[in-house]
Amino acid sequence: MHIVDGALSTEVVLAGSILAVGGVALGLRKLPMERIPAAGILSATFFVASLIHVPIGPSSVHLILNGLAGLVLGWAAFPALFVGLLLQAVFFGFGGVTVLGVNTLNIALPAVAVYYLCRYGVASKSDVAAAIWGGIGGALSIVLTTVMVGLSLAFSGEEFVPAAKLVFVTHMPVMAIEGLLTGFAVYLARKVKPELFLSSEPSSGGVR
Repeated sequence: MHIVDGALSTEVVLAGSILAVGGVALGLRKLPMERIPAAGILSATFFVASLIHVPIGPSSVHLILNGLAGLVLGWAAFPALFVGLLLQAVFFGFGGVTVLGVNTLNIALPAVAVYYLCRYGVASKSDVAAAIWGGIGGALSIVLTTVMVGLSLAFSGEEFVPAAKLVFVTHMPVMAIEGLLTGFAVYLARKVKPELFLSSEPSSGGVR
């Protein structure tokens, strides 16, 4: 799901970078001290999970788990996922530095969207219902991410449209897998630390 350096137009790179900076800044404002350990764990989880690539045809896929990050962190998923992407770009060359903003936006914005769409379901009294909503959020985050990656490629030129379609098709199995993993993660977390999933967004200093 990482877009590499040189694949996007300058306009898309600039727009993505500006929006990503705004998302990271807002996420840092909404990250209270008590949520920093969770943000670190989820950033490390994303870092490790997305390093494992599985070849499918001419492309390859990997887990992202941005839905889980969004359900736990809300807007704070932006800085958490940004750190993981930055380390991957610097140490392993995944993605790239010039497209870091676009990659952050494509992965973190769906995480925030899933938070707002599924937060009340995940915070419900029933653990099973919460797990189902978690599964929906996990799958939906991949759908939204593939759409955003596809749009980033399509806006960079018509020659990238076939690649954009390929991204969506190859990630269909990942949607199902991420849905299952996120659902189980929510179910287990609800048993040991239910306060992770709140119906209202974590805030710091009264910022909403």
